[in-house]
Parts: sequence; C-alpha cells; structure tokens
Amino acid sequence: MDIFVDEATKNARYEKVCYLGEGQFANVFLARDMNRNGHLVAIKKVKAGPRWVLADGMNLSAIREIKALKELDHPNILIVLDVFSQDRCICLVFEFMAADLEALVRDFTVVLVPPHVKALSLQLLRGVEYLHANWVLHRDLKPNNLFLSDDGKVKIGDFGLARQFACSPTRPMTHQVATRWYRAPELFYGCTQYGVGIDLWAVGCIIAEFLLRAPLFPGDCDLTQLAKIYEITGTPDDDMWPDVRRLANYVSFEPRPGVPFSQIFTAAGSDLIDLLETLLNLDPDKRGTAKSALASPYFRNKPYPTPDDQLPQPKVNMTVAGLLRQHEHHRDMLNPLDPGLARNTLKKATGAADGFESGESNTPISSARTKKLKQSEDQKASLEPVAKRLRF
Repeated sequence: MDIFVDEATKNARYEKVCYLGEGQFANVFLARDMNRNGHLVAIKKVKAGPRWVLADGMNLSAIREIKALKELDHPNILIVLDVFSQDRCICLVFEFMAADLEALVRDFTVVLVPPHVKALSLQLLRGVEYLHANWVLHRDLKPNNLFLSDDGKVKIGDFGLARQFACSPTRPMTHQVATRWYRAPELFYGCTQYGVGIDLWAVGCIIAEFLLRAPLFPGDCDLTQLAKIYEITGTPDDDMWPDVRRLANYVSFEPRPGVPFSQIFTAAGSDLIDLLETLLNLDPDKRGTAKSALASPYFRNKPYPTPDDQLPQPKVNMTVAGLLRQHEHHRDMLNPLDPGLARNTLKKATGAADGFESGESNTPISSARTKKLKQSEDQKASLEPVAKRLRF
C-alpha cells in the first residue's frame, strides 16, 4: 500500500490511489484520507526547482499558496485540508474536484443556457470579491483554475501566483503573471504597480468564454495577443487609456476601430454586454470592482441564475477504476523529508513571499521568446496524461 507519510508527525494518513497528472510546478495524486473513511482527496506535491525555490529548499509558489489558502474561507474558494512535508517536497491536500470550468466549456454535449452562464459568473465574482476584500490578488484566473464540485459550487484554486496587495501598495510586482489569453493588456506593457483590474480583466475573458465556448483573445505570443485584443476593443488612444504611453514597455499599434460587443456576443442581453464592456475596458481604472460588478443590473434581471445544484456537469470520461488501471505503473513509495523542514522554512519564508523577490522578474518577454515558450508548452501538453482533466 502506497502511503504519504508526514515525517514531522509520523502520521500515515493518506493512501495514494493513483497519479493524476503533472503541472509546471507540481505533481498531482489522487489519494484516500484514512482519517475520513477513505474520502477522496487530491494531493499536490510541489516540485523543487532552481528558479522557483528558496535557498533553504522550499518552493516559493508553495509558500504563497499555503499562506493564501490558510487565511481564506469562502464557499467559492478551494479548501486546503492539510499541509505536510515529504520527499523534500511540500504536499498540499485539497478537496477533490473531478471537473473544472475548462472541461465544462469544452464539453459541447453540454448546452450552457443564459441562467447557467449567470450562475457561473455570479459564483466566480463572489469568490473574486472575497479575495479582493481580503487584499489578495489571484493573478492567474482562467477556466482550468476554476473547479466545479458535484453540487455545482464554483471554487477558485491554484494560488501559486497570488499576492497580497495592501501591505505595500507602491512596491513593484512582476508583470509576468497570468496565462496569456487572460492577461490584462497593461501587463504586456510592463506595468508593475497594478491592482484588482488584472483579475477583473481575466473574469471578463472567462465570462466571454462561457458565451463563445472558446477563448476570446487566443494570441500565440505577447504581440499577437495585444493585436487580438485591439481587433475587438480598438487601438487605445489618450481618451480610451490616458496612461498607456507611460508604461515601460509600451508599443504602439496602427490605429483601428473596435467591434461592438453586441456583434460578438449575439446571444447576450444589453445588461451582460454592459458588464463585459466594463470588465474588458482597456483602462484598468475603469474596470470597476468585483463588488460593483455584482451590483450590475445583469445579476438582478431575468432570467435568474440556475441554482448551484442544478448546474450541468461535464462528462468527465475517467473513473477512479480507470485511473487505477492506467496509472498502476506509477505507484511508488514517497520518501519522507527531514522533520520540521516545512514548518521552519515556511516561517522564515513568509515575508519573502509577500515581497518583490527573485521569483518575480520584470524582464520584458520578447515575442521570439514567448513563441519559443509557447512551442515548448504545446509540446509538453501533447505528452500530458488524459487524466489532466481531473483537477484539484
């Protein structure tokens, strides 16, 4: 029997069921919590790596995620159940989610009607409002970081890039955050002092994706991403975005008019169009807040949102039994870590996780470099196991 053992407490609480998949910073396992009658959980075993690891061996992304999740408690935030150290890695234990919103959007056997879109958008914004009210920027909102429980609860997860933004509002932050298709335009121009607007832009992209069933701005490098944005919004001028020319990496584009959102989202009512135009405003100061978005007429008008427990579920075609057969070869015993390393390192590193440290670079990314990175990501994605849909 493969067991996760917390060396600090000698507690063999979790029995590994199978390997689920691999991300940039972590391996993910399905496990049973033996203290809860075999209840299924997902264990995220965070990798150590030269760029994303502190000198004493603890992953900075893990520190941020632990710090954020331990201090947050909301129905639309993914719950971290436990944290322990093993095999020179930090293991985060999450409630198990068999689906994410990317799987839902990509499952064309599921018809997303307006009440579904409103319910999903409402839950997403409630979670984001809670984060911002607690001075946390997520900085990587996208459909496959939004999980869907069996009872229809949308839960925001993956806080590896999360950052508190009130402790030092003038302190610079990296602009190299967020997945490209959901990244706010000011970040492409090197903005290092930003706020809730970057998360609200991502929310606008996600709601648009609910409607289109495809990404709104699918650029393949930074420059083409901006071009995709301006094809719809129009090229910014001093009236649309007064401060854009002051940004460090500003690049001008040939002037072009935008496309009315009503021509893109033909099934959306005027109230939803108004909300999207606010969230996807080029000027971050004009995107409002999550609270103001929740107060928009869209959420008060009919049709009313679908009750959570009546939301459709994607047809995830992978059972636990199938995973056991597919990944039986991946059952290996995980070796324990030095006692207390996680606790001691976490205490020392918490301050660094809030600062502008080596994990946050502000080096501009050239289009050639981003294209190379995209090709590398595509190649890696082609090798990922089918089980990547089973997220935590």
